[in-house]
Amino acid sequence: MEPLIPLTGRVSGLKLATLLGSWRRSGSRHGAADLAAAVELLVLDGRLPLGTRLPAERELADALDVSRTLIGAALDKLRADGLVASRRGAGSWIASPGGRGRETMLPSGEDLIDLAQACPPAIAGLVPAVDAARKALADHLGENGYHVRGLRILRERIARRYTERGLPTNAGQVMITNGAHHAFVQVLRMLAGPGDRVLVEQPTYPNALEAIGAAHAIGVPVPLDPATGWDVVGIEAALRQSAPRLAYFVADFQNPTGLRLDAAGRERLAAALSRARTPSIIDETLVELDLEGDPADGPPPLGAFAGDLGITIGSASKSHWAGLRLGWIRASEDVIGRLVAARFAVDLGSPVFEQLVLAELLDDGGSALAHRREETRALRDALTGALNWYCPDWTFTVPPGGLSLWCRLPEPMSTRLAVAAAGHGVQVAPGSRFGVHGGLERWLRLPYTLPADRLFEAVRRLGAAAASVSATPATATPIAVQVT
Repeated sequence: MEPLIPLTGRVSGLKLATLLGSWRRSGSRHGAADLAAAVELLVLDGRLPLGTRLPAERELADALDVSRTLIGAALDKLRADGLVASRRGAGSWIASPGGRGRETMLPSGEDLIDLAQACPPAIAGLVPAVDAARKALADHLGENGYHVRGLRILRERIARRYTERGLPTNAGQVMITNGAHHAFVQVLRMLAGPGDRVLVEQPTYPNALEAIGAAHAIGVPVPLDPATGWDVVGIEAALRQSAPRLAYFVADFQNPTGLRLDAAGRERLAAALSRARTPSIIDETLVELDLEGDPADGPPPLGAFAGDLGITIGSASKSHWAGLRLGWIRASEDVIGRLVAARFAVDLGSPVFEQLVLAELLDDGGSALAHRREETRALRDALTGALNWYCPDWTFTVPPGGLSLWCRLPEPMSTRLAVAAAGHGVQVAPGSRFGVHGGLERWLRLPYTLPADRLFEAVRRLGAAAASVSATPATATPIAVQVT
């Protein structure tokens, strides 16, 4: 039976070449195998969805500056693995998420370790909160269940936390969403449209870049130095030169670098945005994961300096559990009113029961979050120790919070390493995922959200994968790394 032709989008040769990055392994003579493995990584990573039409062989050969013979051989391998389907006159397309081919790549007896997701398991105390929420649910069963702004009790407790951290907030300034990414998309849809520029840090959260692209807006990157952090002078220049419609910043344990902007820097950044009259989305998804103390003792929220131009988004996904699928927007009451009116075109509110659960979790006096920070700190230290042993030539700065290390590799090999790592049973997101236009081939994000023994095993496999793609194999001698 011939495969059905999908009715989905097509990726151009130039776009696919950009996604592939530096796909060829250093010194490798197996170009077709390298290319097939790189395409498989894009599929596993979700950047080539099921049904995506691939460019013609000649077009892709020109874009990659390789022979059509190599392209044909790579496609033959992908078809043999069931990843790509083709039909004469209709071309080729992604036909499978790559499960069968992936299994054959793993060494015997090894399972896949996923380091592409920076998501911890559920927080301690979730089950008691569920039990308490079951009792509170009875008070809401006589209602219709639609709360576009969110349950008042949850909005009050989120507002209380903002106030404790130095940003006075009332329940009318909070809207509950289905996660921080949903919140980001809601604000993006309201404030930016096709062709509008959106200022973003480089590197930054990949799903934010995907949302900007899906809105047909244009991401404008401003470099974020992994050592010194935000360059406010450079941001001011970018504001003047590009006149963005919106800006997006992660000032607390920035994803992926883990950096945190100090109070003085927040004040300067907010002043620059105010002078340019540029609204900003301030992502505080990771703010509660302060591994050096309580976030209430840290710098005030960036929103405290930004005034009405600052729109803060938050989430329970990293601090409590992604399975709750709850986030929020904190803004002026006028902006919240506009967001509520616009929300009816997308959805009609967030689930009531999950909101009751989160409200219970936020009313425990902070004990569960304190325990989460303690656990996360131990996992961070376990990952740094594993890297010092298995990958001593990788460098990084130990972050004061968040969920990941931003590692500098000894050579530009992030995409090649991600391809090789899949063959060793580890899935990682290459550095190019965190850049507006790709690049960042010397960088790799490693989350510390798995158990310590899994982190050690993942890094051991990564060390072996790095040795297979590096011109200079890594040694096993531990060395000291910079800690700030």
